[in-house]
Amino acid sequence: MNIFKLIAEASILVQAVMLVLLVFSFLSWVIIIRKHQQLKSAMEEAEGFEERFWSGADLAQLFREVSNRGAENGGMENVFESGFREFVRQRQRRVHDMRVVIEGSERAMRVAGTREIGRLERNLEFLANVGSISPYVGLFGTVIGIMGAFQGLGEMKDVTIAVVAPHISEALIATAMGLFAAIPAVWAYNRFANKVERVASRYEVFQEEFSSVLQRQIQTDDAAA
Repeated sequence: MNIFKLIAEASILVQAVMLVLLVFSFLSWVIIIRKHQQLKSAMEEAEGFEERFWSGADLAQLFREVSNRGAENGGMENVFESGFREFVRQRQRRVHDMRVVIEGSERAMRVAGTREIGRLERNLEFLANVGSISPYVGLFGTVIGIMGAFQGLGEMKDVTIAVVAPHISEALIATAMGLFAAIPAVWAYNRFANKVERVASRYEVFQEEFSSVLQRQIQTDDAAA
């Protein structure tokens, strides 16, 4: 069976459907490769920053290091920077209510964390859509191909399996291409969605732990004063 010959002999409409599915598949693999690298970097950055954070480094010094890096910061670093920046701002305003200071810092961290998770979730919707609609797009191409095949066969006097099979094969190629586009997209979406959820949970745990550290910091500063 020559796949390329079958595609070349298919109708224009079926070929257009196959082209759409091929574009879907190409874009899906581009997203899959990039998202794999992005999530891998996010996990490695979170592990590295947590090691630095819990190594006993001075928070002010760590904040300066993170701030100086600017756009090079990773997700958890941005969460830390946002929370500590709000904490310092509240303390400079002479806010003595610990609850107000901590709530402001937690709010800033939640906003930063949501922004980072949104960045990690970007383009996952496309993978979900490709996984959902590609089989139906392929089925549409198959239906159109079979309709065209039967119309052509209806004009023949002698119809045998040898005559029918190539036309049916041409039509079924569209279904196969639909599955070829859908299966990797569905697998990648489920895998990446799970990883994003794990990263989000890690950010949430860090926010809670960092809030506890800031509370102790306030208590220490108030006791020293």
